[in-house]
Amino acid sequence: MARSNPERRRTLLDAAIDVLADEGARGLTFRAVDVRAAVPAGTTSNYFASRDALLQQAGEHIYGRFAPGPEQEAAYAQAPPDRETIRASMHELLKRVAADRNGYLALLELRLEATRRPHLRATLTTTTAANLEADRRRHTDGGFPGDEHTAMILYLAMSGLIVEQLTLPGAWDGVEVDRLVDNICDRVVPDR
Repeated sequence: MARSNPERRRTLLDAAIDVLADEGARGLTFRAVDVRAAVPAGTTSNYFASRDALLQQAGEHIYGRFAPGPEQEAAYAQAPPDRETIRASMHELLKRVAADRNGYLALLELRLEATRRPHLRATLTTTTAANLEADRRRHTDGGFPGDEHTAMILYLAMSGLIVEQLTLPGAWDGVEVDRLVDNICDRVVPDR
């Protein structure tokens, strides 16, 4: 049965994310995903019972595309708990997101769609809350400068910067983004 192929399912979800980024939620159809994934017509409908199911599973899948790899996690855990480690982590985050621009744009589409779809909202809320809690815990339990609010402010500042960079990059012409990230860290993270 086609539905039992996890690699094919991942391929379809990645294609759905690309469709969301390029065409928005209204452009997300089974046919559009089939074309983007370069699979035979009808393949997506064999894996997802409805468009809502496709949106839901794309919402569950998308955060994994931005997660740091095990090597990055290990390096962060072994680095000194100071502002410089946080600064490096924020720069690395920006690079990860820039490398998967479609993923983040699709996440924005999913968030907007979640305002109208309670099940999708619940999925995104649960995942985002868990990620925020993990960030807060990593910061405070890791002994980094500041408190749990430091981690939350960094999250909000970087989220805003990412949205601006990905959606209206021309508005930021002449701004050195790396320097801006440095300034965010300097202003938000206390120096020891």
